[in-house]
Amino acid sequence: MEALWRSSHIAGGNASYVEDLYESYLRDPNGVPEQWRDYFDKLPRVNSAVVQIEDVPHSVIRERFAQISKMRVRTEATVKHDSQATEYERKQVQVVQLISAYRQRGHQKANLDPLGLAEREQVADLELGFHQLSQADFDTVFQTGSLHIGKADATLGEIHEALERTYCDTIGAEFMHIVDTQQRHWIMQRMESVRCAPDYGAEVRLQLLQHLIQAEGLEKSLGSKYPGTKRFGLEGGESLIPMIAEMIQRCGAHGAQEIVIGMAHRGRLNVLVNILGKNPSELFAEFEGRVKYSSSGDVKYHQGFSSNVMTSGGEVHLALAFNPSHLEIVSPVVEGSVRARQERRGDIGGDRVVPIVVHGDASFAGQGVVMETFQMSQTRAYKTGGTVHIVLNNQVG
Repeated sequence: MEALWRSSHIAGGNASYVEDLYESYLRDPNGVPEQWRDYFDKLPRVNSAVVQIEDVPHSVIRERFAQISKMRVRTEATVKHDSQATEYERKQVQVVQLISAYRQRGHQKANLDPLGLAEREQVADLELGFHQLSQADFDTVFQTGSLHIGKADATLGEIHEALERTYCDTIGAEFMHIVDTQQRHWIMQRMESVRCAPDYGAEVRLQLLQHLIQAEGLEKSLGSKYPGTKRFGLEGGESLIPMIAEMIQRCGAHGAQEIVIGMAHRGRLNVLVNILGKNPSELFAEFEGRVKYSSSGDVKYHQGFSSNVMTSGGEVHLALAFNPSHLEIVSPVVEGSVRARQERRGDIGGDRVVPIVVHGDASFAGQGVVMETFQMSQTRAYKTGGTVHIVLNNQVG
């Protein structure tokens, strides 16, 4: 049977023979055997509303493409400026390239180490000289293009200062890989318009200070009252508390009704008390061994909790998922819990139930379940409409 198939005109190995016959038929139908001419005559033709479209020999077309491929195409690796272009116009182009470089690489130069242990990386394409600019051009006025600094024209000095403050200060933003143009422009506008330093009013500043004092105060209290007891403190990452508190308020203001939080040990006790409102006396009782857990071997920094928090948009239910000793295994558990809650509420858009997952910097990079959970987000059966991921890095691991 295999030999019979090989001998058939529809076998793959005979394709070139059939194509050559068809080419000959198109040039002269009488130049091919009668049985092949009858076969080709019966092939369907493309009919338009005006005329019948006949096939043409392809050999001429193939030969033309072969000639084109052999033609030497000259390309220039550098941009040649028109003879009429001025030095100012050249520098304007370099300014636009400088702005683009800061958006793409500024996070590599950002000062993200409050302890000063790591040396800040020198990024060549963020240097003025790389773009054939210098401080001598600082007083020259250029168009700002898409840079959101509140005016269409500014001196190079103003542009450079805005870029440094926005992308290379104590906040780094890596976002230019995002495919969605609107999302990229939204991030640019939010960051560049305030230089990554929003002008919060006195009331908001007091709230932030209060959250920080509460976070630091709890850690100091536990450290002095129960020295040597394992607690996975939040020292060095106290800003997590005002961050989550603000997220809850904003989610509530935009219609969210439930927030499910997943996190490992680091900072968990602080979140329980200062975010979910667990009574500190209950936490102290756990430290003093006056609480018996239903499961053997369980500890206080594995415990979950739930509560309701009032926001400007109404009451929001918070749930902190129980977590085992495996640092990141709670991530898919949170996503599954959120998906179930969304389906129960009919939340098709994923706006009413929001997941927040807090990672450790070492476990985020080292444990495969994190990336596996990311892949689940692209499936219809498991996606939740987006998750807020916070990587908690207090340089401990």
